[in-house]
Amino acid sequence: MRMRWWKMLGLAGIMGVAATGVVIARAERRRRAYTPEEIRVRLRERIEGAPPPGGAAGA
Repeated sequence: MRMRWWKMLGLAGIMGVAATGVVIARAERRRRAYTPEEIRVRLRERIEGAPPPGGAAGA
């Protein structure tokens, strides 16, 4: 009977660690999310810095 108790306690601990990891990952994803305006600014910067089409990129 004791062995089952320890197994259940270990399983509960593992599940708690996994659940905490999920919560942390979701919070990190939200923190790193960009607003639509930030995306527009980044795209504009990338377009301005890109070489013109048909340029010497393949040479």
